[in-house]
Amino acid sequence: MFTDSHCHLTFPEFADQMPQIRAAMAEAQVDRALCICTKLEEFDDVQALAARYDNFWASVGVHPDNEDIAEPTVDDLVRRAALPRVVAIGETGLDYYQMEERKGGRSIADMEWQRDRFRVHIRAAQQTRMPLIIHTREASADTLAILKEEGEDGAGNAAGGVFHCFTETAEVARAALDLGFYISFSGILTFKKAQDLRDVAAFVPLDRMLIETDSPYLAPVPYRGKTNNPSYVPFVAKQIAELRKLPIEAVAEATSNNFETLFKGVKAT
Repeated sequence: MFTDSHCHLTFPEFADQMPQIRAAMAEAQVDRALCICTKLEEFDDVQALAARYDNFWASVGVHPDNEDIAEPTVDDLVRRAALPRVVAIGETGLDYYQMEERKGGRSIADMEWQRDRFRVHIRAAQQTRMPLIIHTREASADTLAILKEEGEDGAGNAAGGVFHCFTETAEVARAALDLGFYISFSGILTFKKAQDLRDVAAFVPLDRMLIETDSPYLAPVPYRGKTNNPSYVPFVAKQIAELRKLPIEAVAEATSNNFETLFKGVKAT
């Protein structure tokens, strides 16, 4: 019924918990999940998890915020994307959030390495014809500009993809939609102070929307502050259903169908 389009089940928070997580998913009617790679060093574990379970899939990519790790080339990503159960490139993108505090006083100009890495992922996605999983935080203008420069302009995209864990404005959502991308919402949508984001979720067309947990982070109300997991994704769907005055089943069906469309027809088992 429900699909978690973005989670990190190989993170330490989930060590030795897969039986419990999968049982909770089944009870919550969460049929499948896309397990996201954030660095090449963890890819083998992510892909192995997806290969082990017939309702898990994997991505390959290096998160824009990760430093002191193996820097990917287009070939690195393309070779791994050819392995079984890999259906996406990412997560990738740009992250300028609190840059001076988190990045030792560096400026946006100093983030050229992030922009270069993003371009590598776009080119790999275009070569494999797999969708991109986009992370953008306080960097939407550059994210959109680079996508356009690399040919992801909404007029015959070679890759396309999704802006995951969306927290930007309606204007950014409209621009991403115009480029042919989907928008994915997380548990943030349920937070008390997230009315602006709920307004965006009310605007985004249902046929261009995904839902996710971003587990182990961002657990939705009523579990905020706890470790998130894919069984909580129905709470995101419930919030969208309330916003749009729809049955939750309609949101579950639409977002799951969108997942299949974007990720080349992966099917629930």
